[in-house]
Amino acid sequence: MLGVLRQKYQGEIPSLFHHLETVCSEKEKGSTACLRNEEELKARFPQTYGRPVLHLKKGEAKKAHPLRVGVVFSGGQAPGGHNVIAGLFDALKKLHQKSTLLGFLDGPNGIIQGKYKELDASSIVSFRNQGGFDLIGSGRTKIESEDQLESAFKTLTSLNLDGLVIIGGDDSNTNAAILAEYLLQKGSKTKVIGVPKTIDGDLQNPWVAIPFGFDTACKVYSEMIGNICKDALSAKKYYHFIKLMGRSASHITLECALKTHPNCALIGEEIAFNKTTLKEITRQLADLVCKREREDKNYGVVLIPEGLIEFIPEIRALIEEINAETSFDKQALTESSRECFISLPEEIQKQLLLDRDPHGNVQVSSIETEKLLISCVKKELKERSYKGKFSPVAHFLGYEGRSALPSNFDANYCYVLGMSACILLKEGLTGYMAFVKNLEKPASEWQMGGLPLTMLMCLEKRQGKLKPVIQKALVDLGKAPFLHFKQIRQALALQDDYKFPGPIQFFGPQELTDTTPLSLSL
Repeated sequence: MLGVLRQKYQGEIPSLFHHLETVCSEKEKGSTACLRNEEELKARFPQTYGRPVLHLKKGEAKKAHPLRVGVVFSGGQAPGGHNVIAGLFDALKKLHQKSTLLGFLDGPNGIIQGKYKELDASSIVSFRNQGGFDLIGSGRTKIESEDQLESAFKTLTSLNLDGLVIIGGDDSNTNAAILAEYLLQKGSKTKVIGVPKTIDGDLQNPWVAIPFGFDTACKVYSEMIGNICKDALSAKKYYHFIKLMGRSASHITLECALKTHPNCALIGEEIAFNKTTLKEITRQLADLVCKREREDKNYGVVLIPEGLIEFIPEIRALIEEINAETSFDKQALTESSRECFISLPEEIQKQLLLDRDPHGNVQVSSIETEKLLISCVKKELKERSYKGKFSPVAHFLGYEGRSALPSNFDANYCYVLGMSACILLKEGLTGYMAFVKNLEKPASEWQMGGLPLTMLMCLEKRQGKLKPVIQKALVDLGKAPFLHFKQIRQALALQDDYKFPGPIQFFGPQELTDTTPLSLSL
C-alpha cells in the first residue's frame, strides 16, 4: 500500500523548471582546471578539457526538437535512481512529445552489447518514488578499453541517440568523461551527461553538496542504529560494534553519529590525520569500556566506517604492499608489514588475501573490521586483568540502505537532477555532470547547472597504470559537521544521550517529511 501511495507523490520543483522551453545555460567566465596532473589530462581530454561551469537560467522560449536519449544505471544502487529517470522522461516529453527515452539494461554492458528497452509513461509510472534500480538494472562494467568504446560508439550510432545520461558515482562519471571525449573524436552526435550517485557521500565538491541516495541510506541506517541504542539501554549488557557502508570515506558514519549519538564513532579521516595505530584505537575503546564500567554501564554502541582499516597507517602500508604484487608472498613484505600481518587474527589475514576487486586491489569491504576491533579489545582487556563484563555483538549495515524507498529529499533531488540532465542535453552539451545547489533550502530556491567532468579529475595508479579518475571526497576535518561531532563526543562516551530517529516519514508535517542531511544543515 505504501509503495502505491508513494507512486502518486509529487514533490516541489524549482520555479525555473515550470516552463522548460525557456530554460537555457549560461557559462561562467573563464576556463576550468583539473585537480592536478593538468598537462597529462589536457592531452587525454583535448576536446573536453577546460570547459566552463554552466548555470541554468531563464531565457527566451525556443522551439524544441524531439530528442532520442539513452539512460543507464552504473554501479551500486542508491535510493532515488528511478526518479532521475522519471525527471528525465517528463522533461523530454514536456519539451517535445515525440522525444524518446531508451533504458540500457543491466548497466554499461547494455550499451556495449546493445541491450535496451524503450521507456514510456506506462513502464515508468510504477517506479516513481520507488527504491532500487530494477526498472532497467545496473552493473559495474566500465567502458574504457578501445574495444568497449568502439562497441559503445556503434550502439549509440545505430540507435541514433542525441544523448546518453550515465547515473553513477565517481568511477562511473569518470567513464562518462572518457566516453564523451571518445564520441567527440569519432564525430558522434551523442552527448554524454553524468548524474552524481552514491550512498557513500564521497562524490562532493563546491557544486555537488551531496550525491543522491546518501540522505535515504543514512536515515535507514540511523533508524536501525537508534533501535540498537534503545536495545542496549534496555538490556544493559551488550556492546554493539556497528560497521557502516563507506568504502573510502566516513561520511555515512559521521552523519549517523550526528543523528543517533552513539558512545563512540570512529572517523577514518581523523585516524589517518593523527596516524593513530590499531593499538591506540584498541586502547581508546578499552578505556571507554573501563570508564563506563565504573559508571555501572556494561553496554554501549560503537560506529565503524567500512573503510576504517585502510585509514590505520600500518595496515594501510600492508595493503599497499599487497596491492603492488599480483600474488602474495609473506616473505616479500617489508619487516614492519610482515609483523603487522602476523599480528592480525587468522580470519582477518584470510580476508586480506581474498580475490582482488576489479581494480586489482584488496577487497576492503570484505574485511570484518568490527570483528577485528572486538578481538583486539578483548585481548587488551584481558591484558589489563579487567574484571567487568564485556559482551560484544557485531553488526554490518550495508545493503539494507541501498534500495530503500527514497526520502522526500532524495525523491525531489533526483527528479530535478533528471530534468537538469535533459536541459543540458537539449543545450547540446557533453562531458558535464548535472548539479543542484542550495539543497539545504526549499526546492523552489534550488539552483541547477552543469559541471565539466574533467575539472574533478586527477591521475591515480590502477593495476599498475596511471588512469584518470574523479577524486573521492573525504570527510573534511575542518568543516562544521565533524567539528560539531568532535565537540559533543566526549560527553556521548559516558552519557546515554542516544537519539532514536525512527523510520523515514513520508506523510505529515514538513519538519518531519522534508528534512535534509544533518551534514548539510550544519
